[in-house]
Formats: sequence, structure tokens, C-alpha cells
Amino acid sequence: MSLSLSLSTLLCVVGISIGQLMFKKAAAALPVQPEVMDWLLNGWLITSLALYGITTLGWIWILRHAPLHLAYPFMGLAFLIVPTLAWLFLGEPLQWRTLAGGVLIVAGVALASTH
Repeated sequence: MSLSLSLSTLLCVVGISIGQLMFKKAAAALPVQPEVMDWLLNGWLITSLALYGITTLGWIWILRHAPLHLAYPFMGLAFLIVPTLAWLFLGEPLQWRTLAGGVLIVAGVALASTH
């Protein structure tokens, strides 16, 4: 894959990862017994769904230009990005096992993304 296509793919993965944090915020904003309007008026949920929609369109564009077997391994990076962002912005714990697993995933993405 070209550098620009690889960067676009990475941008999609980061967008999806940010969307996961926003889904977490949406869940936290719901009352204990949510009603339909609580879901429909949840700003975090609306924004995260919009972000997912945009990243899905980006992903379709990427798949138009890259083979799936080269693009898809990048999605594995979310397993490192999401916990790291959750640690930074939500104060969630970050375990060494998560980081070690993330390093293995990054190595796998690098290996799988080469011809």
C-alpha cells in the first residue's frame, strides 16, 4: 500500500477508536432506566454514530483502493489505541499486558501489511 493509503487507513482506525470512547461516554450519560428519548437525545451517541458513519465511508474508499488482506490488519491497531485513549481521557487503568499485546499486534500488522 502507498504511504497515503496507509495513512488514510490509520486515520480510519483512529476514528473508529475515538468512536469507541464516545460510545463509552454515551453509555455513561444514560440514566439507570433509559427510555427511548434518552437514547435519541444522547449527544455522545449521536456524535459517535456520525463518526462511525464517516469512518465507514472512508473505509469503503480505502477498500476500493487497497486489497482487504493488506488493509484489514490495521484494524488490529484499535486493540492498542482504544485502551491507550481510555487511559488518557477516561482514567481507565492500563495494564502492562495490554501494552505487551499491543506491541505484538503492531508487529503482526507490520508483518501482514507487507507483500
